[in-house]
Amino acid sequence: MKKFNVTGTCVPSMHYMVDIKNKLLKIMEYVNDGQYFTINRARQYGKTTTLHLLEKALPGDYMCVRLSFEGVGDTMFKDPASFCQRFLLQVSKVISRTDNEFASMWLDQSITDFDMLGYHIEELCKNKKIILMIDEVDQTSNNRVFLQFLGMLRSKYLSRNDGYTHAFHSVILAGVHDVKNIKLKLLNEGLTQSGDAGHLYNSPWNIAADFNVDMSFMPDEIATMLDSYETEHDTGMCISSISNEIYKYTKGYPFLVSRICKHIDEKLSGDWSLKGVQSAVRIIVSEKNVLFDDIIKNLENSKDIYDILRSLLFNGKKKALTIHDPIVEWCSMFGLISIDEEQNIHVANKIFEVVISRYFVSKAEGTTRIGREICSGIYSEIVRDGVFDMENCLRKFASFYKDVFTSKDVAFLEENGRLVFLSFLFPLINGRGFYHIESQFTDLRRMDIVVDYGHEQFIIELKLWKGEKAQDRAYAQLLDYMDSKHLEKGYLLTFDFRKEWNKTTKAEWVQVGGKQIFEVIV
Repeated sequence: MKKFNVTGTCVPSMHYMVDIKNKLLKIMEYVNDGQYFTINRARQYGKTTTLHLLEKALPGDYMCVRLSFEGVGDTMFKDPASFCQRFLLQVSKVISRTDNEFASMWLDQSITDFDMLGYHIEELCKNKKIILMIDEVDQTSNNRVFLQFLGMLRSKYLSRNDGYTHAFHSVILAGVHDVKNIKLKLLNEGLTQSGDAGHLYNSPWNIAADFNVDMSFMPDEIATMLDSYETEHDTGMCISSISNEIYKYTKGYPFLVSRICKHIDEKLSGDWSLKGVQSAVRIIVSEKNVLFDDIIKNLENSKDIYDILRSLLFNGKKKALTIHDPIVEWCSMFGLISIDEEQNIHVANKIFEVVISRYFVSKAEGTTRIGREICSGIYSEIVRDGVFDMENCLRKFASFYKDVFTSKDVAFLEENGRLVFLSFLFPLINGRGFYHIESQFTDLRRMDIVVDYGHEQFIIELKLWKGEKAQDRAYAQLLDYMDSKHLEKGYLLTFDFRKEWNKTTKAEWVQVGGKQIFEVIV
């Protein structure tokens, strides 16, 4: 019986898989054209599986040599001689699966530098179309040695195209870091100095073709995996609606897509409904896994990444960000952000929004003087018989806000007011519900939060007081979003930081455009 797989290579005979034949055909075009290129995507984005399936799909006139640098240890990258010998040994082992005689020709103990290795490759690539694939290229202890290897491949590529020599027909590198970012990795790890790494950054891989294949799974592609499952289990699921719901939360991030399906199948008794997808998401955002650990590690290790993600989620300072900023590029490389056609920058998907915002909330609880013990005392007043009372939640928050903060806190609240509210909300919904921040709607004036709890969904718009006209615009924006979610009730929380510190608060239902909005001003 097949399973949904979230670890290691996916195998069609063992696992339910998205049909990526169209992606493979696009990658094959690069190979057929003899291109050298890099598949750089975030962790657990299906790179290894893609290389595996590409190898199987290559026609018989190609010889594929697929290697991995994962777990090779430090010795291989000690110096050029060590690298050359280990590389030749790996190549020989792969080729020996189909051609022992040709495999033995790759072994040569006399090769101790990259010039000698280049000549050796040149001789062995005569009259053969050899495709070199290297997975986990950034799992190296000393990237300078690897970059020298790339420099040799570049030289042979240029000579081949000029008609002077032979080389690998195509070279495919796969890893999190694009090769051009390896210099940045070296600098971050202190392995080189900014002044002496320029030649490494500018030269080794500038012959590589831009890799423009979208590796994420679109709804129609997710549907191919669900269709395979449905053929075996006959659940009666609506494949179209489920695939779109999965995409809504994941934006097609391969690991997250498979994780949702795996939880529905194995933990939720095959609840292939919209509610089942939401339940799976609730499980995922509360669990520890390698992908989330990596996200938190990046936030902990880089103040720049920390600041950008915090700004995107809570402050909406998007105008200060540009795709040409190296840190924005770094965030994109790690899969933390996405860039739309209008060049707007967003957190990559809703699940990441939840995980990252929860991280910021957990970091801020002490600073904002909100602990779980405060909210636990009012939990029974807000959650009754499994039903969440959002009106009462906002009333309690307004009361809490009035009791705890003073005019001395204005500067802090202007920067952190949204985070204060989420710190209040999170303990109340944790376990039975979850929220996500609609980062595409977050700016300096507003932020939209969607709360899923049980069978209900709530939209809360958080904004800063900017006058009566701005408040009218807030109504219109909230109504538009409510329409998109087919909701008749919405919630508007406004932080008023005018010069006079007014301790009175407003909390009332208003009728706008035929819908009800519960408005709270603090």
